[in-house]
Formats: sequence, C-alpha cells, structure tokens
Amino acid sequence: MTTFQAVSPIDGLALGSFAGTSPETIQQQLQAARLAARRWATVDTNQRSRQLARINPIIMAELDAICDVISRTTGKVHTEALLGEIYPVLDLVRYYQKNAVRILCHQGVPTSPFAFPGATAGISRQPYGVVAVISPWNFPFQLSIIPMLSALFAGNAVILKMSELSLPIGQLLIGLFKQLDLPEGLVQWAIGDGETGAQLIDAAPDLVFFTGGLETGRAVMQRAARHPVPVLLELGGKDAMLVFADAHLQRACAAALYGAFSHSGQVCIAVERLYVQQDCHDDFLHLLLAATAQLTIGHGAAGDLGAMTSERQFAIVQAHYQDALAKGAKASGPLERQGNYVRPVVLWNVRQDMRVMREETFGPLLPILPFTDEAEAVRLANDSDFGLNASIWSRDIAKATRVARQLQVGMWAINDVLKNAGHPGLPFGGVKKSGFGRYHGAEGLRNFTYPVSGLTSRSTFPKEPNWFPYSEARYQQFKGYLDFVYGTGTLYQRIKRNWQALQAFREYSAFDLTQRWQNLQLLLPWKRDL
Repeated sequence: MTTFQAVSPIDGLALGSFAGTSPETIQQQLQAARLAARRWATVDTNQRSRQLARINPIIMAELDAICDVISRTTGKVHTEALLGEIYPVLDLVRYYQKNAVRILCHQGVPTSPFAFPGATAGISRQPYGVVAVISPWNFPFQLSIIPMLSALFAGNAVILKMSELSLPIGQLLIGLFKQLDLPEGLVQWAIGDGETGAQLIDAAPDLVFFTGGLETGRAVMQRAARHPVPVLLELGGKDAMLVFADAHLQRACAAALYGAFSHSGQVCIAVERLYVQQDCHDDFLHLLLAATAQLTIGHGAAGDLGAMTSERQFAIVQAHYQDALAKGAKASGPLERQGNYVRPVVLWNVRQDMRVMREETFGPLLPILPFTDEAEAVRLANDSDFGLNASIWSRDIAKATRVARQLQVGMWAINDVLKNAGHPGLPFGGVKKSGFGRYHGAEGLRNFTYPVSGLTSRSTFPKEPNWFPYSEARYQQFKGYLDFVYGTGTLYQRIKRNWQALQAFREYSAFDLTQRWQNLQLLLPWKRDL
C-alpha cells in the first residue's frame, strides 16, 4: 500500500502520513455510498438543507484552526485562507439553505388541451446517486467542500478524491462532515494520486465533478467515457483584464495586483493577461510597477503573497518568464525565489504569441499589452483557447457592458476582479477549454441532479386522437389540425379552411370551436376577402 507524506510548502515540515486507498476499498466505498444515497434521497430538501446548514457554525467555531491547516498545507497567508477559502463556503451554504427548496422543487409545464386533453405535465429533479469530487491543490478547502455540499444539498452521496498535495485538508473536511451526523457512507474520501482518481472513475460513480488543469481534465473525460459516466469539468483559465483610459486608474491598478498575485497567481480566475488602452498605458504601467514593488512575501504579520504550493508549477512560471524575455519582453525584475516564495513580476513589451499570453501560467507573472480601441480589446481578449472569467474597467458602464457581452467567457465583472466568482447566486464555469458545466447558484445546484419529465393524464376518453386505426381520412384530418395551429392567416381564415378536419376532433377540444366559429362570423363581414 502506498503511503503519502504531506509536507508544508512554507518550511518543508511534515504534516502527516496518509495510507493510500486501494481499488478494493474504493469499490467498498462506492457500495456504501449507494446505500447512503438511496436513504439520503428520501429526505426532503428542506430537512437536508437544515441539516447541512449546521456546518456553518461548526466552521465558525474552528475558524482559526481551519485557517492554520489551510495555510500550512497550501502556503497561503491566513487572510487569503479566510477570505478565499472559507468565506465563499459560508456564503454558499446560507444561499442554498434559503433557496435549495425553491431551486429543486417540481416545475409545472403548460400542456396543449388538444394534444394532451385532461393532462398535466412537469419536471422534477432527481439526485444522480454517488458523486465523485476530484479537487485541486490550489484551493483545496473551497474547491472540495463547495461541490461536496452542492451534491449533498441535491440529495447525493459523495466520495472525495483530494490532490495528494492537500491531504491534511481532506482529513479536516471529513472531520467537519462527521459532526453533522449524516448517514453512514454518505461522505467518504479516497486517498491517493492521479492513479487513485482513475480507479475512482473506473468504479463508475454516477457523476464526476472535476476541478483542475486542462490535460488532467481531458484524461478524466476520456476515462469517464469508458463507462460512461457524466462529467462536470472546471478547468483552467487565461483571464483577461481590459483597462480603458477613462477607468479609475488607481483602483484598476490595485485590482490588477490583487487579481494577478493573490495566492501567488495560483488561481484559475487570476488576471493572466492585462490589456490597457494605449492612451493610458504608460501611466498605468508606472503605477503598476510602483505598486508591485511594495508587495511583501512571507507569512509575517504583513505578508501579502504566500508560498507557491508546487515545485512543478514554479517550473512552468520560470519557463514562461524566460520565454518572454528571450522574445523581447521587459521585466520589473528577476524571477527571485526564496524557498517556495516567489516575488511577483510585471512583464511589458510582450506579444500575443508569447507563452505567457497563450498558456495558463498559474503563478506571479503579470504581462501587460496595449490596445487602441474597443474592437481591438475584444479581439485580443477573445484570442485565447480559454474562456473562464474577465474584467472590464471603465467609468462608462454602458461601454463596459457592451464590451463584456462580446467576450467569450463564462463570467465577467465590471470594475471589480475575482469577487464575482464568489457570488453564491451566480453560476461559476467557463467556455472553450475552460471546461463545461456550472456550480454555484441555481443552475449549479441543478447540475447535481437530472431532470425527470412526467405527464399525468386524467382523460376519460376511450382513446386518444393519435391512436390506431390510421386511414387516409385521418391523415387529412391531422393535416388540417396542423394547418389550424401552425398555418398562416388569421384565426378566422384557419378555422374556415380547416372546419371539416377540426370537427373530427371536437370531442377532444377544451374549447367550443362551434361557438368560436359563430362568434367570428358575427364579428367579421362575409363580404371581406378571407
């Protein structure tokens, strides 16, 4: 059995040893989860919501301890752990506590009185059953517990597979859920690396929710297709920030720093491409360089940027930095590394074809490139394989909105950055190679269920009009009905030319065609050309 050692990126100290989960154990977990899911699905949404909402006071009671585990495991500073990992969870739980019943309730659908006489129709939502949540290392608390809670609110069981870099947080999460007194087997976790994730998918859960990089997302999708198992993929981003000359430049500068360098840039919605209108480019660059120089790294009382979590990720950042400089870019300084702490760098004189403008960097590099007008800003922003989030900066809200609606992204914000993704009522997700599917909001909760369409007939007719026997006469009658409903002309004209056909269906009609015909004859003179 493989054992995984957890080590803090802050100082290299050991955080614990974790025994990997075997394929046989995963199969047993799945069986237990199926039994728990069936039981949990019978609990009404209101009761599920009340029970799950108890996690908020539990988190609040252990806030400092949770922040410390997140910080030690990821390298985040405590403020980022608090605001980036915990606050969105508390907000989402409250949102679903208030709205899950409404979101998941039965939805009636109107029916045609002729096609479905005496019938009612509607859509109900059913949980998938067992949801496998495969979460990343950059936001291992938030990006694990939010899809887990969403699945549970919707009536599913959950098996979590954390990144092997984040195992202490997985242990923490399982401990939090145990305090909710949920059915045995409803929340479990599988410990391991990518191979364990593949084994979990091969066990054939009912839905896979994956958050991570593009290449791993492709592998997850291919693996799930073997069974097949539906997937929701939240993948990478190369998010653009568009700053127009009429923006509040000081605010936009502060936002660019936060958007690009929060958690040392290890954020899927980080600002990774900064486009600034030519008219203010030089002034904005001057502000940006001065502000970047004031940022601090480390876990002291005033630390802004924490440690990078992954050695592999630093290698990607270094490759993008060197590629940019080799192709003529200028940098605010060298790519300085002190242990796992990396000083943020601004790049300018960049080109759209550089790696730092094309590939997800996921680190503290911020390339800036000028644009001339709205059309070029939109073209540059959309010139990307990714389409997750974007921000537009202008005091002219009408212009900013016009630009935003042309961007090929799943989310956008005007005069704000990152924060829109934390809104509990707004669906989170991207387009293009940023994945598909949504979580957060009503749409996100419904994604953890599937729709079931139902029709109930209360008809007492001996048979329906479309039932056997068929005949040429019946064919002509149906043609007449279709012309009456979908054909051209006024209602009077359609009734007149199809009167004989409609009489064949009069017993099924919810309205009196004869009376309507007589009323129309009185209202419209016969001499009129009909």
